[in-house]
Amino acid sequence: MTMIQMSVVTDSPVHSSSSDDFVAYIDAALDASSPEASSDKEVENQDEFESVRIKRRKIESIEETQGSTLEGIVKENLAVAEISVEVDECTHPGSFGNMCIRCGQKLDGESGVTFGYIHKGLRLHDEEISRLRNTDIKNLLHHKKLYLMLDLDHTLLNSTHLGHLSSEELHLLNQTDSLEDVSKGSIFKLEFMHMMTKLRPFVRTFLKEASEMFEMYIYTMGDRPYALEMAKLLDPQGEYFNAKIISRDDGTQKHQKGLDVVLGQERAVLILDDTEHAWMKHKDNLIVMERYHFFASSCRQFGFNCKSLAELKNDENESEGALARILEVLKQVHSTFFDGLQEDLVGRDVRQVLKSVRKDVLSGCVIIFSRIVHSALPTLQKMAGQMGATCLAELDPSVTHVVGTDAGTEKSRWAVKENKFLVHPRWIEAANYFWQKQPEENFALKKKHWQPQSDFMRPDQENSVRLDASRPWRLGQNLCAKACVLRSECYAVPQADVSMAMHCFAWVPYSFGHES
Repeated sequence: MTMIQMSVVTDSPVHSSSSDDFVAYIDAALDASSPEASSDKEVENQDEFESVRIKRRKIESIEETQGSTLEGIVKENLAVAEISVEVDECTHPGSFGNMCIRCGQKLDGESGVTFGYIHKGLRLHDEEISRLRNTDIKNLLHHKKLYLMLDLDHTLLNSTHLGHLSSEELHLLNQTDSLEDVSKGSIFKLEFMHMMTKLRPFVRTFLKEASEMFEMYIYTMGDRPYALEMAKLLDPQGEYFNAKIISRDDGTQKHQKGLDVVLGQERAVLILDDTEHAWMKHKDNLIVMERYHFFASSCRQFGFNCKSLAELKNDENESEGALARILEVLKQVHSTFFDGLQEDLVGRDVRQVLKSVRKDVLSGCVIIFSRIVHSALPTLQKMAGQMGATCLAELDPSVTHVVGTDAGTEKSRWAVKENKFLVHPRWIEAANYFWQKQPEENFALKKKHWQPQSDFMRPDQENSVRLDASRPWRLGQNLCAKACVLRSECYAVPQADVSMAMHCFAWVPYSFGHES
């Protein structure tokens, strides 16, 4: 009986991953089997014994060329020292092309999950995927790291076709940064793609600091060529992502993103994305991001009849923008996950930690809703509850906040009389995006109209509110647009992107009233 001895190296770099290991393994195997390498590496017309002999020589060749960076199929620093496989009993854990990745036997048909982003033609069966995940999670937890899936568009950057630039954005054509050293730039003209891309402020600091806590993947609904080009802009030195770039063609379900193509345990994965419905099966892992609309075409894509950040010649602030705030959330989740004794790490679940951190946002708040349209009420109640607030159906002395759209209702008048907070529903939505309780005075509901009274939000003309967006809070396009969901109770038409980091004044006409 023929045996294959596949030895792999035990020590590995801290920042390696199973995905990267597969690439190293397969690429080296392909090199070793090329005609230029050696004529006896051709296996197609050899008998079984010869095929096994060559397979073993491939593994040995890989070890020599890859050294301590090789894991092959398993995670390097936890790879077993030696694997003995009986050829006639191989379970064929996966295939590359039509060849078993373990014994080299030619297989009929295709089965398993495709991992084309790791290497074209690579398929793995459920048992092998589970084994790799179990191995990788032990290694990752040993180095106090978790997994982080990062969306591209509207999360880390914003792109537009050159032909879609508005007349007020044409000035950007003369302000793009060099592609020769992208690490120092933030806005790039990609002529070969007829595209312009703007990186979100703080993104480079975000990636650098996040990489110390997470094994990071890019996961986008864009096509692979686009994803690879964006990765070059975000990670020019290949420090963060390597082979971990997943595009729309790599998923197993159309128009959905899933963790079934990620070689990481779901209980150790966090997701950062602006689109909640893209992750229907993994909402407990998700941190929803405020969308980044730098270009006018991006605003139009989401139905916003407003000026873009580029047209306003403004941008998010580096230190107070969305990514800076979310980084603090990630640090809190990471710190909580690894807090205390280390021996029970394998049994911990980052989804529970994320839920706990979210519940602290409005902890201690007791909310009752007033005149909220029926279809919007469940969403607001769920959102508030997830952030730790208690929602009541009837007035009670314990109520701390009345959330509504009409200052003239019985509950609203009670709030004023009892010196309780009377705020607009956007107070809840803002807290949800920021993962932080917002100052109630910025969302105070006044008689007749919602006119938040503060030194930087003051009535300036009929049916308008003037917003100084340089202050440390934000009423962005998402929050304005979401007000429209309340339909009969309130309606907001965004006329400018009012972002926490924009140092400008923007006009947001509004009206709140009854069904019309």
